[in-house]
Amino acid sequence: MPLPASKTSRAPRHTRSIVAQAFERDDGLWDIDARITDTKPRIVELASGLRAPNEPIHDLWLRITIDTQLNIVDAEAVSDSVPYPGYCDTFGVAYKKLIGLNLIQSFRHNLRERLAGIQGCTHLTELSSVLPTAAIQAFAGDVLPTRDGENDDENAQPPFQLDRCHALRRDGPAVAKYYPRWVTKPSAKR
Repeated sequence: MPLPASKTSRAPRHTRSIVAQAFERDDGLWDIDARITDTKPRIVELASGLRAPNEPIHDLWLRITIDTQLNIVDAEAVSDSVPYPGYCDTFGVAYKKLIGLNLIQSFRHNLRERLAGIQGCTHLTELSSVLPTAAIQAFAGDVLPTRDGENDDENAQPPFQLDRCHALRRDGPAVAKYYPRWVTKPSAKR
């Protein structure tokens, strides 16, 4: 369902697109390719020159390679369009600092420590923040068992997705309906 129509007239001024794709590799590792693109529907005057309408101001790519424990084993970044050519696009190698991080163990904190501010590119670092959820979505059902529609055996662990969002909180109605074995009583504090 789309958002409701705006109650006032408006004109488009900027579009930011973020796309993340996951690929299972032949060697047992996974690649997460992420891209961020910024465009404006008008001529933009930058210090480095004019950009035509809808010509990317930013068109940046980031690839991480992860193992099935969500450890980053390789990373690379490239910049196809930047506002300051010859400057913004010269330090993709900085994103090698992601190697060794785990996507679900303090990733965003460690990301900021290694690549915030002048240590990295604001846009690539922001793009990096989508990597954990992109990887989890990629792994769901393949690496991480969701057990949707399965009857759990007595010794099974709860499905990994429980208690990771409001809808799938263990004391909520969605878990009661779809995962009744794992439902808990609502807590008094909410």
